[in-house]
Amino acid sequence: MDALTPLIEIKNATVKRGETTVFNNLSLELSQHESVAILGPNGAGKTTLLKLLTRDLYPLWREEPVVRILGQTGGDIWSLRTQLGIISNDLQEQYSPEVVGEQVVLSGFFGSVGVWGHQTVSRDQRLAAKQILDELQIGELANRRYGDLSSGQQRRLILGRALINQPSNLILDEPTTGLDLSATFAYLHTMRELIRSGRTLVLVTHHIHEIPPEVSRVVLLSKGQVWADGPKESILTGERLSTLYGVNVALVESSGWYQAVPAD
Repeated sequence: MDALTPLIEIKNATVKRGETTVFNNLSLELSQHESVAILGPNGAGKTTLLKLLTRDLYPLWREEPVVRILGQTGGDIWSLRTQLGIISNDLQEQYSPEVVGEQVVLSGFFGSVGVWGHQTVSRDQRLAAKQILDELQIGELANRRYGDLSSGQQRRLILGRALINQPSNLILDEPTTGLDLSATFAYLHTMRELIRSGRTLVLVTHHIHEIPPEVSRVVLLSKGQVWADGPKESILTGERLSTLYGVNVALVESSGWYQAVPAD
């Protein structure tokens, strides 16, 4: 894969969900070497964008393809798993409560939800899964039932599932939703380490506190359109966010982290 090939390339995509037009001629391009946060209120189109990228949804047909992921316009998104890992809440909810942690991670090799009888797991694959579990500091989850785990533990297993293929690019869907403070901080630390290791992260969220200092670009979505796009420092302002969310917002910054608070 050419390093200059865009990670995501969307050109004038129109997407409908039922009778509702969510995107009308949406255009967005993300590179392979720039970590980006895509931020917006509920109803902005974040979920639809994620489903567009996972190919659970398709844009209205046009003669020229309008969505390319790593240069590809079609096919199974999981065929790209050695180059692109997707960590979504939808995927987290698909696993059976009976599957154990090791199987969640191993299923990443096959692009499946769980490991099935027709899939042969090699010794090297088991060793790779153990290494990922240890790196994420969740080795103790290898033999525990998925249904017995906290949301944060499940989320780390889904991350391990993506990392098992050593992809250079990762898409994360609201990664700390439902996590307590300790689990949130642990996950944010892991995200920073992934960026520092050279991986590209695309973070789709409405939580400003989830954006690590290493993320350099922010895209703001509003009503199915790119409302603002640029360097984080110029895009994340109280004035912009007040307009976007329709409430008075002030931003607090500390060591590269941002948090939104009510403005006086």
